[in-house]
Amino acid sequence: MAQINQELDAEEQPLDPAMERVRRKMIRLLAVSIGIMVVGLMAVLAAIVYKINQPVPEVAAAVHQRVPGEPMGEALAGESITLDPGTRILSHNLSNNSLSLETRLADGTRQILVYDVATKRVVARIGEAPGK
Repeated sequence: MAQINQELDAEEQPLDPAMERVRRKMIRLLAVSIGIMVVGLMAVLAAIVYKINQPVPEVAAAVHQRVPGEPMGEALAGESITLDPGTRILSHNLSNNSLSLETRLADGTRQILVYDVATKRVVARIGEAPGK
């Protein structure tokens, strides 16, 4: 028992001055790091609370109730794209002012038409070589 007490006393002896300075620097670094983390967490929580408490903008005015038979937009109202006879539309995609139509021509080849809604004209025809 006496030997254990002597070992504990030997372990609790003060550190040399160089090690004590290193220990103090490490404690200071730990405190600064914890402080920065707490401030960052508070900022994130404040941003979340701010966003939650913002009033929801009225979207009812922006939502247009579509009536069956009514054109999708004024830009395409009354416009038509002329396709070759026997052409079938396989798919379509509208993005910004571009409408792309994937078509199968009468001879079986595929073609993609890119139609610019703003200028109301076909701006590109992308097709595969005949016989594929």
